[in-house]
Amino acid sequence: MKKIALLGECMIELNGEPFGNMRQTYGGDSLNTATYLARVSLPEKIAVYYVSALGTDKLSQGMLEHWQADGIHTDWVLRDENRTAGLYLIQLDKQGERTFLYWRNQSAARYLLQHTDYPAVLKQLKAVDMLYLSGISLAILSEKDRTLLIQQLAELKKSGVKIAFDSNFRPKLWDNLKQAQDSYKQLLPLVDIALVTFDDEQLLWNDTDEQATIARLSQFGIDTIVVKQGSRGAVFYQNGKQTFVPTTKINNVIDTTSAGDSFNAGFLSGYLQDKPLEICCLQGNQLAGIVIQHKGAIIDKSATEHLRNQFN
Repeated sequence: MKKIALLGECMIELNGEPFGNMRQTYGGDSLNTATYLARVSLPEKIAVYYVSALGTDKLSQGMLEHWQADGIHTDWVLRDENRTAGLYLIQLDKQGERTFLYWRNQSAARYLLQHTDYPAVLKQLKAVDMLYLSGISLAILSEKDRTLLIQQLAELKKSGVKIAFDSNFRPKLWDNLKQAQDSYKQLLPLVDIALVTFDDEQLLWNDTDEQATIARLSQFGIDTIVVKQGSRGAVFYQNGKQTFVPTTKINNVIDTTSAGDSFNAGFLSGYLQDKPLEICCLQGNQLAGIVIQHKGAIIDKSATEHLRNQFN
């Protein structure tokens, strides 16, 4: 069995039109990936753990129970009596593209590293095969905690834990561009698998194309680089070789909210089973192609049930 821990924040999601029909659920990039990874994996092959903090209120408890029902291990989700989960609102245009409004400044996850039980969780993370985090996982922390987390990741890497990273750049979460770039530069030398979206890399680094992204990331010594390109598919780079993996055209795009996160889940399901990277990317494309045909970050479980047999 492989053990993977995903670190980040999950928030309450409101999806719909303000003062109109509004649906309440939950989502967050790392939790989205954890959910889909747990759904398409056999528990005897891949154990999926989430690392975060929630409140002790009913909404937080409800979220936790949903994660458990999806097969996510929540032993390392800490409870904060003084804070709750953050909140975000998704608004969609006619093409299914989304914009977000956030209320997260006092969310429990932002203070994860300051929780009295966090050192015990950190100690247990040395036993996992992989730790996954994103640019959002970094951005929500204070500068002091962000620096501390990167130091802790360096120690985990020395213990043999592989580090997977999705850059997932969100400008509004950073004070300025340089702050984000400096934080990424500190983290990237520790990364074994980079799962990035070209649009984010272009926005953050002004990359001209995927070759520029790969060239820049490879300078950090990253073993495996995957550049997601939305409807075009993905490019992966390993051992000096670059390979393009196209995706099947989706005509009924409803909501692209969790496209990259679900791709990561499909990819990691294959990677943790030692499948060729091309197969991993095909799995990522297939899972994302299903997710974007539904509303919300976390779609109904029944829509992806058939993939468990295909991916294992």
